Parts: sequence; structure tokens; C-alpha cells
Amino acid sequence: MEENIKSIKEKLQAADIFMLPEFIVCYKEDRRSGVVALVEKAEKRIHAFELEKKRTLNMNFFENQQPDYSIICGIDEVGRGPLAGPVVAGAVILRKEDPIWYLNDSKKLSAAKREELYEEIINRSLSYGLGYVSSERIDEINILQATYEAMRQAIHNLSVKPDILLNDAVTIPGVLTRQVPIIKGDAKSVSIAAASILAKVTRDRLMEQYDVIFPEYGFASNKGYGSMAHIEALKKYGPTPIHRRSFIGNFITING
Repeated sequence: MEENIKSIKEKLQAADIFMLPEFIVCYKEDRRSGVVALVEKAEKRIHAFELEKKRTLNMNFFENQQPDYSIICGIDEVGRGPLAGPVVAGAVILRKEDPIWYLNDSKKLSAAKREELYEEIINRSLSYGLGYVSSERIDEINILQATYEAMRQAIHNLSVKPDILLNDAVTIPGVLTRQVPIIKGDAKSVSIAAASILAKVTRDRLMEQYDVIFPEYGFASNKGYGSMAHIEALKKYGPTPIHRRSFIGNFITING
């Protein structure tokens, strides 16, 4: 009995990228229009993946420029601009022999794709570390110094000592390991992109937890950034303990 098209479509939907060649071989001689369309869809998925592999491999340019260093760590942060919440830094050492596809600047990825890649980074990297600096500490030392502090924490929390750091744009004071600052590095280096995703997902999850505690401010959607609704809530209810006093003076009067 001839296999129905619905069943073939379900097989295609369930197939990962490495199963697609077998799918194509199995059904390429079936000339029913519905099956032909499914085979073409599988071929397009393979083509798109090949382009993605090429893009990701090109993002190894800076890693490949460090032949004298075997353990390369990417560093990035998220949360410099929000009115509330911590600044979070990520440090990631990827395995050269186990590439993770689709890594990119976290801002260019959907939330679902970031979550998916976060799990891959956690499970497949050689080592990763996170650093957090609170809003209170940001007010105390300023956001730039807080960013450096979060990055130093993330490096310290690695289980493997890196030979070299690839940083998104900055040189971190007080770090003896050699550093290579790369402008817009989260879009140019797989290591920095991985750190960007790790930091972004970690901070987003934290702000979603704060949303439960402080539901008036919309932290789950604005992540502490100064959206109109957030600013209106700030004026109506005043600051929470996670608001950065040094950031909100343009919107409300700060007492004490």
C-alpha cells in the first residue's frame, strides 16, 4: 500500500538535519505533487543548514587567529542600559571539536532560539561562568565599573583557566590573562556570541522572576529597560529595591 502524504509530512517534521538526506533518497522517486513538495522542502532545509555552517565557521575568524592559544574564552555582558536589575556577564570556552551551529549576537536571535542555544552551551561547552552585579552595586561604582566587575566574576567562575580572552569591545582592568577586544564581537566571534547568549538568557530569566515579585512594572516583557509602561509604573509606584537610583533621576525624584 502506498504511504499517505500525511505520514510522509510527519516524518519530515520529525527529522533532524542529519536525517534529511535519507528522507530525500527514500521519497525522491515518488512523483505525487505533495511528496515532491516535501522533498523540495527537505532540500531547502539542507541548503539553509549548509549556509548556516558556512556563516558560523566564518565566525571562527578571531579564534583561528590565535594559534598559540588552545583555550579561548569569549566574554560578553548584558544589562548596561536598563533602569532596573543587575548587569550580567558570561564567559564561555567552546570545544573546537564540537561546533555549535546558529551562534550569533543574542539580539539577533529569537527568545526561543536563545533558550535552545543556552542549553547547548551549558551542556556542550568546555567551561562557562557567570557574573552578576546588583543595582545597588551599580549605583555605588557606576555601570562601567560594574560591567568590569561582572566580567571578572564570570572569568573567576570558569572551571578551566583560559589562555586568552576574546572580549566584546572592552579591555577588562585587573585581569592578567591576555585580552583581545573586538568591536561588535558578539556578531563576529562564536565564543563571544555564546557568552552573549548565556548572559542574555540568564538575565532575562532573572527579570521574569522579578516580575512575579513586582508585577506592576512589566519586568517580564521590558526586562528592566525604560519602556513607556515601565516609566509610568515607576512614577506611580516609585522605585523597587532592584531599580538603579543613578539611572532613574530623570523620571522621578529620589529621596535619600
